[in-house]
Amino acid sequence: MTAPTPRPGIMDIRPYVGGESALEGVSRVIKLSSNEGALGPSPKAMEAFRAQAADMHRYPDGGATRLRAALAARWGVDAERIVCGAGSDELLGMLCRAYAGPGDEVLYSAHGFLMYAIAAKSCGATPVTAPEVDLTASVDNLLAAVTPRTKILFLANPNNPTGTYLSADEVARLRAGLRPDILLVIDAAYAEFVSKNDYTPGIELVDGGDNTVMCRTFSKIFALGGLRLGWAYCPPGIADVLNRVRNPFNVAAPSLAAGVAALEDTAFADLTKTHNDYWLPWMQAELAKLGLPTTQSVCNFVLVQFPKEEGRTAQAADACLRAQGIITRAMGGYGLPDWLRITVGTGEENQMVIAAIAAFQASWN
Repeated sequence: MTAPTPRPGIMDIRPYVGGESALEGVSRVIKLSSNEGALGPSPKAMEAFRAQAADMHRYPDGGATRLRAALAARWGVDAERIVCGAGSDELLGMLCRAYAGPGDEVLYSAHGFLMYAIAAKSCGATPVTAPEVDLTASVDNLLAAVTPRTKILFLANPNNPTGTYLSADEVARLRAGLRPDILLVIDAAYAEFVSKNDYTPGIELVDGGDNTVMCRTFSKIFALGGLRLGWAYCPPGIADVLNRVRNPFNVAAPSLAAGVAALEDTAFADLTKTHNDYWLPWMQAELAKLGLPTTQSVCNFVLVQFPKEEGRTAQAADACLRAQGIITRAMGGYGLPDWLRITVGTGEENQMVIAAIAAFQASWN
């Protein structure tokens, strides 16, 4: 007898591996591998989550009505055009299932988020990458990579894991250069951390046409990664399509309640942003003093490059940090084997990781 076989392309998927949380034999782990909120979630969000305990036997609001209204009020958008998901990952997958399939191509920049390839292969489409320039997405290279088979272009802006971004004008130029039948998905997971005056998360592009979607998450500045909560702002037609393909109760009730509370607690979100505004440049400056290059990240992490010489590599640094209970993110899976991505943690954690890297570097002599 022959066992069931998956659709072509499924076995080509390399499963996504999240940042590690534990180290064998280590009691206190400093986890700086997953870009989680340094200060944890809002106390009001935690309270809202706990208040849901007595109603766990009830199905959640399948339409995420209160959360969509809160998002609409916060960002000045139309609630009817918001679709919520179990993390923005689910929404990326739904977009691929709805708009791409066998014979189609899904395009993104060379060091874009690994979930783009997984989402493409899961629906039978072919993932295609375009070269970056200085670890930054290139509009010209993305447009040059478009073919008649291109159906979706994912743009992480700012990008994970490089932390770099494209200006609003560059993203608009990208949109203008695409065929109208190509769906542009702007993945703005880290938008709340960006302070640059030439950056926008893409709301105006969604409002200006029928073929651009903006995806956001509660996993980063709102620190609700464990609840899996994301949202997409779409043209009306695409919102209608996503509501047809999503599961009827795809977001849990505690996640919905915590999301509303997190949005309402603007003071805590502002505190998290202020924390990042101080510690991100501090970490970049300290690494520069050690002669270690970083990208100009605008997110809540730094991407740092190590030498290629034996004993000085990113792999050696990673092993050294782990021996001290510090977990960062190796970047080999992103085609960046000489780099480590380090999340901005608490002030103490940031000082500890820099001190550990300085001690690692001192051991070279």
